[in-house]
Amino acid sequence: MTLKPWREIAVPHDDVLKGTFQQAEFAADLSRVHAGTANAEYQNPALFFQRTFITEGMRLLLDSVVKRLSGRGGDPVIQLQTAFGGGKTHTMLAVYHLAKGEAPASDLQGVPAILDAAGVTELPRARVAVLDGIKSSPNQAVVRDGQSIRTLWGDLAWQLGGAPGYALVADADASGTSPGKDVLADLLGRHAPCVILIDELVAYVRQFEEGKALTGGSFDSNLSFVQALTEALKAVPTAVLLASLQESAKEAGSQRGEKALDSLSHYFGRIQALWKPVATEEAFEIVRRRLFSSTNDPLALESVCRAFADYYIDNRDDFPQETQDSKYLKRLTHAYPIHPEVFDRLYEDWSTLDNFQRTRGVLKLMAKVIHRLWKDGNNDLLIMSGSFPLMDADTLNEVLYYLPQGWPPVIERDVDGERSETWEIENKDTRFGSVQACRRTARAIFLGSAPSTSSQGVRGLELERVILGVAQPGQQPGLFKDALRRLGDRLHYLNAANNRFWLDTRPNLRREMEERKRRFQDREDLFPSIRERVQKSFARDVFGGIHIFTGSGDVPDDWALRLVVLPPDAAFSKSGQSLAIERATEILNQRGEQPRFKQNRLIFLAADYDSVGRLKDHVRTHLAWRSIVSDYKDNRIVLDNLMAKQAQASLEQAEETVRRMIRETCKWLLAPVQEARPMNGKGGGLSEVKWEHFPLNPGAQNWSQEIERVLKENELLISEWAPIHLAKVLKDWFWKDDAKDTSALNVWQQSCQQLYLPRLKDDAVFQRTLAAGAESREFFGFAQGKEDGRYVGFSFGRRASPSLDSSLLLVEPVTAAGYAQRDAAARAMEPAPGTTGPDASLPRAKGPARPADDAPPSVRKRFYSSIEINPLRAKEQFASLDDEVVRQFTSRFGVNVSITIEIRANSDTGFDEGLQRAVRENCNVLKFRSAEFEDS
Repeated sequence: MTLKPWREIAVPHDDVLKGTFQQAEFAADLSRVHAGTANAEYQNPALFFQRTFITEGMRLLLDSVVKRLSGRGGDPVIQLQTAFGGGKTHTMLAVYHLAKGEAPASDLQGVPAILDAAGVTELPRARVAVLDGIKSSPNQAVVRDGQSIRTLWGDLAWQLGGAPGYALVADADASGTSPGKDVLADLLGRHAPCVILIDELVAYVRQFEEGKALTGGSFDSNLSFVQALTEALKAVPTAVLLASLQESAKEAGSQRGEKALDSLSHYFGRIQALWKPVATEEAFEIVRRRLFSSTNDPLALESVCRAFADYYIDNRDDFPQETQDSKYLKRLTHAYPIHPEVFDRLYEDWSTLDNFQRTRGVLKLMAKVIHRLWKDGNNDLLIMSGSFPLMDADTLNEVLYYLPQGWPPVIERDVDGERSETWEIENKDTRFGSVQACRRTARAIFLGSAPSTSSQGVRGLELERVILGVAQPGQQPGLFKDALRRLGDRLHYLNAANNRFWLDTRPNLRREMEERKRRFQDREDLFPSIRERVQKSFARDVFGGIHIFTGSGDVPDDWALRLVVLPPDAAFSKSGQSLAIERATEILNQRGEQPRFKQNRLIFLAADYDSVGRLKDHVRTHLAWRSIVSDYKDNRIVLDNLMAKQAQASLEQAEETVRRMIRETCKWLLAPVQEARPMNGKGGGLSEVKWEHFPLNPGAQNWSQEIERVLKENELLISEWAPIHLAKVLKDWFWKDDAKDTSALNVWQQSCQQLYLPRLKDDAVFQRTLAAGAESREFFGFAQGKEDGRYVGFSFGRRASPSLDSSLLLVEPVTAAGYAQRDAAARAMEPAPGTTGPDASLPRAKGPARPADDAPPSVRKRFYSSIEINPLRAKEQFASLDDEVVRQFTSRFGVNVSITIEIRANSDTGFDEGLQRAVRENCNVLKFRSAEFEDS
């Protein structure tokens, strides 16, 4: 069944539809009605009761008044004490029209039932006196038919009895003193049945200064009048008084107002029936009757309300607990076409504002809302919190009237309007835009949080209540939750804590964070932060050095395997040419201004081009939150406890997000390779450098191990090498033409330099391969050098642990086998030791062969040096020593270098304490073994 929108079921009154109502029309004015000058809906008894919903409290009050005027009991004094806008004046008007009897009771909707309940067939017409504390002036007499009337009691007597009635209190009126209760009882008795309506009495009495008499008497004389009047009413069984007092001292105004309220409450409290007219639930019907003329399809109305009730039950986890009660269906029906949540927010939240009148304020606001929604063709099933057209100037002005300064930019920026964030989000995301999810959610939060203040312990709406104000049957609550999350990321005035959401005129911490984000620059702030985090993510398990965001001059050209992490602005993209390849090629070819030789020792890690933007944004966010938390801890900014906790939580979340994003962004492993064909006389050569790229798993626990895994799986890094593979490399590239042996150290060094050769993890891998191939005669032989065509320290097919130095040669296996055979034969022909004469040239038949390296050449294994340094040019000379001497040793494997610096300084006059202290501290920081000053 298709559910009908509210506009097809409920019909607003013409003045609401046309927008012709005036603000004053919602303000019932008792004096104007009494003077016959009010508009028709208040002046005409039948129209008044037609639009008046008789609440339970009003019914009981009218019942008491009917009984009192009929002499059947009832309360003589009734105090109407409610909050501002609680319906006091409206209730007095009901009593006024009932007592005046200007229209038959049968024409007054709801009144016949009251008369029947009281057992009254026909209510006698009563005299009615209206005393308006705002209209009356304490220091200005009123002239009626030539008679000057000065006081409230003079006015009361004239209204009830004219000139004869006034004569009873004329002296008291002239002197400004209260008449006694007997005089007042006589006055009431002569003109009963009668009704006295006193409105805004506090506003009148608070104008009297203590000890100072005015035309209308004094503060004390007016209090005495109230006391005497309430006592006199007890003596007249057909007289009744209704008086309205404010509910709180705050509404009374000044200190004199508070004192007047206290005093009047005391006197009325001696004999009264305290009555509070309107309950919140009854306000539903009051508003509906005043704003809507009829509902033309009761079945459709019931279907809509039932659909909402079922919707709430089906999604019980997304809505407040109260919606699961069967009574909520009744609330929906009674409030239709306005959602009960709207009434709850207006009566519970907005009514706490000083100038928001409960029923009258709701009527004024909802009249503008309904007019605009009707004009715009709104098709919501109910008028909900999310339906409020805050982009409408009239509606916006109405709500802003009750709020403190500062709300217009909140609404225009975050809530509603074509320039708001909510509109922008919905325009870009049709999933939200199709149901106005962002606007409706922001409106609901505004309606429920705008009246709150920062001093409140608990602020804002719970998530479930936000959803209650926006979601309709057929819609997924999760969609609005998603919208709320999006708003949390974008809005500047939206706050959230403990599953509650509220808008505030102060920019939230997010706006402060967004503004601070703009301060951070890529190279000065972002890259160092990213670099620090990347550095912490690596362990040197695989690489001899890890160089993060460094230039080519800072990446050594040595034999160690090095990982170069390219900066974010040199990102990699599979879809086309990327700066990563350009930057990596630059580092691969050059070390600063010098050419790079050990190219096969470099592996590169690059950021993903599509992720760099998000990474930089998250890093900016992290830096902004960190600066806010730091400023708070250093007392440079002031935050309340809630905001401080939010800032800390946001910082922690930002840290985790950056950590995750760095892993997701720095994901491309780049390895330079070349394809080559050996130069064997049939042509060959090298291809251009190619870059192989492989993604890393961002979820890997150890980044270094993940890189090693990817390199090994794709044969870009070798940690275990079989001798057969080494033998092939030797055959293809080193045993060429007439060269049947080659330097082992040269093979290792060439593998570090040439991109077409295998990339070994380190020289230990190479040495293990040599040792593994030593026992076999299939791969290579060894020699420690070559002199006059003979191999020194020759070994072939024997277990060995060769030392990788400049003398070690790798001999082609066929050549090694032939040499071994010739060498064995030669040694067999050598004469035995000590043999001379003709037999000396004969081969020895038996005995062990003499090793080829019995007489090794002298090898120099140590180096010492010393030099005098000019102290004025020490820095320059140290740099030259490092480049020209030290690096000659450190660039060779297996060479251990130690450098000791000795400093002597003498002074004929001695060293002062400041110098001694500075030198000792600096030597301590630089970890000198000893640093002492001596007397001589």
